[in-house]
Amino acid sequence: MTKPLRDIAVSQLTEKQAKEELAALSKEIAAHDIAYHQNDSPDINDAEYDYLRERNGELELLFPNLARTDSPNKRVGAAPARGFRKIVHAAPMLSLGNAFKDDDVKEFIRSIQRFLKLGFDENIEVTAEPKIDGVSFSARYENGKLTTAATRGDGTIGEDITANLKTINTLPQVIANNAPALIEVRGEVYMSKDDFQKMNESHERKGLKLFSNPRNAAAGSLRQLDPTVTAERPLQIFCYAYGALEGVEWKTHWDFLMQLEKWGFPVNDRTTRGNTIDEMLDAYRALGAERSTLPYDIDGIVYKINRKDFQDRLGLISRSPRWAVAHKYSAQQVETTIEKIEVQVGRTGVLTPVAHLTPVTVGGVVITRATLHNEDEIIRKDIRVGDSVKIQRAGDVIPQISETIAIKRQGNSVPYPFPSNCPVCGSLAVRKEGESARRCTGGLICPAQAVQRLKHFVSRDAFDIDGLGSKHIEAFFADNTISNPADIFTLEDRDRTFSTPMREREGWGSKSVENLFATINSRRSVTLERFIYALGIRQIGQSTARLLAQSYGTYENWCDAMVDAQNKESEAYQDLINIEAIGELVAADLIAFFTEEHNRNVLKTLSDQVIIISAVQSEILSSPISGKTIVFTGTFETMSRGEAKAQAQNLGAKVASSVSKKTDIVVTGPGAGSKLTKARDYGVKVMTEAQYIDFIKS
Repeated sequence: MTKPLRDIAVSQLTEKQAKEELAALSKEIAAHDIAYHQNDSPDINDAEYDYLRERNGELELLFPNLARTDSPNKRVGAAPARGFRKIVHAAPMLSLGNAFKDDDVKEFIRSIQRFLKLGFDENIEVTAEPKIDGVSFSARYENGKLTTAATRGDGTIGEDITANLKTINTLPQVIANNAPALIEVRGEVYMSKDDFQKMNESHERKGLKLFSNPRNAAAGSLRQLDPTVTAERPLQIFCYAYGALEGVEWKTHWDFLMQLEKWGFPVNDRTTRGNTIDEMLDAYRALGAERSTLPYDIDGIVYKINRKDFQDRLGLISRSPRWAVAHKYSAQQVETTIEKIEVQVGRTGVLTPVAHLTPVTVGGVVITRATLHNEDEIIRKDIRVGDSVKIQRAGDVIPQISETIAIKRQGNSVPYPFPSNCPVCGSLAVRKEGESARRCTGGLICPAQAVQRLKHFVSRDAFDIDGLGSKHIEAFFADNTISNPADIFTLEDRDRTFSTPMREREGWGSKSVENLFATINSRRSVTLERFIYALGIRQIGQSTARLLAQSYGTYENWCDAMVDAQNKESEAYQDLINIEAIGELVAADLIAFFTEEHNRNVLKTLSDQVIIISAVQSEILSSPISGKTIVFTGTFETMSRGEAKAQAQNLGAKVASSVSKKTDIVVTGPGAGSKLTKARDYGVKVMTEAQYIDFIKS
C-alpha cells in the first residue's frame, strides 16, 4: 500500500510529491478557513489546523518555487481580497528577554546595577506585572481620539485590527482629559477562563468546534474579517505600555500605569512594586501559587525598571529592552517516544543530535523533533532511541526533552553511540578541549558543511535570495550547478549552456526561473556587514559583522587587513584584536578563513559579481564622535564603562579595547594606568569623564 503523502517527512518528498501536497493543503485549509471565519463553525481543532499550516509552510520553505498563488500564507481567513491591511508601528513593538530561574532574575538586576554603575547593595525599584497569555495590540490615539489599532506582527509591521478592537467596550475610544498629542497604548487582548468555558459550552451545544485554550480563542476572535463576529466574543484587555509618545512624560512606569487608569484603560490590579530581588521573587511565587485560581491565563511575570530615566539610559539589546525581563513559569510537559536520533552537520562542522519524536501536541503545537544539543546532553539525561520522554517547550516556544522515563525503558535498550566520524563525509569528528561540541574536520570537502554555508548565504539576514530554498540548494549542489556562492550570480548566464535548461527541470517553469533570476539580480548590491555575515565564518554573527564593517569601512580595507593580520606581530593583527568584543579566539577564526586559498578564491569571484556597499555611519551624523575611535579606561563616576561604550556606539563611534596610533580619543577615570601612558606617548587626545560628557553634548 502506498504511504499517504501526509505521513512522509517533508524533507523526503520529491518536488512532484510536494507540488501535489501543496495543492491539497491549499484546498483543505481554504475549506477550514471558510468554516471558521465565515461560518464560525470550525470542524477541526486548533492543533490540527496549526499542523496543516505548519506543514504548508515547511513545504514552501523547501520548495519556494512551488508556492501557489492561492497559498494559505498569502491570505487571511477565507476572503483574501478583504484581508487586513498593514500598519507600520511608529515605535517597534519589542519582545522580552526571558528568565527561567531565580538566578536569572538576580543576574538581570546585577546587570542593571553594573550598567548603571550602581552598587550591588543599592536597591532599584521594579514593577512586577502578570504576563497575560493573550494577543498583543497597539492602539494609536491622536489628540485623544482612537485612530488605528494593530497586532504586533513582526514588531515593525502589524495587521490593522481597528474595527475589531473597537468592539471591545473596555477600550476607550477617546482620551477625555489631558490627552497627549500622540500616544500608542500597548496591551494584551485575552479571554477569561469563565468566558472561555461558557463559549465552549455554547459551541458544544451547537455542535461547533471547541477551542483548545483561551489564548487561541482570543486570537481567533480578534482575527475575524467580520468585526460583528468579534463583537460577539467575550474579549477583554489589559494595558501596560506605550510606543510613540508626544506631548507628555512620566518619571516612572508606575506613574504611567496610574495615568492609564485615570484615562479609563484597564490596568492589571495584580501589578506590584518592589525594591529588592527578594521582593520580586516573592511576587513571582505569590502569583504562581494563585495561578490556577486567577480569572485569566498567565505564563509568567514581567519585571520592569520603574524609573524612566534609568530605562532611557539602559536602552535596548537588539530587539529587546535592557530594562525589562519576563520571568516564566514552568512549561507544560507531555509524554512521547523517541523514534530515532539523527546527527546533523552545520556550516561550521558542528555535529548536532536531533531526536525524531512520535508526533505530540504541546501547548497547541504539534512537535515532531527536538534538539538534543550535544553528546554531553545525551549522556547526562541518558537519552536512548525508543525511550519514553517528557517534552516541553522552553519558554513555551522551543521544544526540548526535559527527562527520560526510565521505568518504561525496554529491556534491549542500549546507550546511544555518538559518532566519532562525520555522518556525511566520514571525516574524523573531534572535540577540542573546552568545547561542548564535536566538529567534522572535513572542512570544505564535507558536502554537508558546503551546503549549509550556501543555505546560510541566501538566508534572510545575509543575501536574502528568496527563490532558493533548502531543497533547491541541496539539488543544485548535488548536480554541481552551484558549488560556491559566486555560482549563484552566474547561474543565469550558465543556464544558456546547460543541456537541460532550468525551465525544463522538474518543479521549475519559465515563470519561476524568470522570478529566481530577477531576485538574484536584485541582490547584486549588498552592505559590507551583510556580506561579511553571509560568508558563514565561525563566530562571526550579525553584531560582529557589523563591528568589522564599521571598523574597516570598505571591503578592500577589510580583506587587506585580514591577510596582513596573519602575522601576529603586525599592526593589522593588533588593530583586529583591539576592536571591542573581538579577541584572539574570534580573530583566529577570521584569520583561518583567509588562510585557506579556496576561501580567497571564493571572495575574488564573488566580489566580481556583486557590489559591496561601504559602511557608513547610519547613526547620528552630527555627533562630534561619529566615525572616531575611542578607548575608555579607568573607573567612571557618573556611568559604567558599559554604558559609556553603548552610548558611544549609538553616536556613531568605534569603541576599541586598547590604545594605538589610530585611536582618536581616550576617556579616562581614576586608575587609568598604562592606557593613559600609551595615549600620551602616541599624542592621542585625552579627556576626563566630565570633559567627554561635555564634548558629546556640544
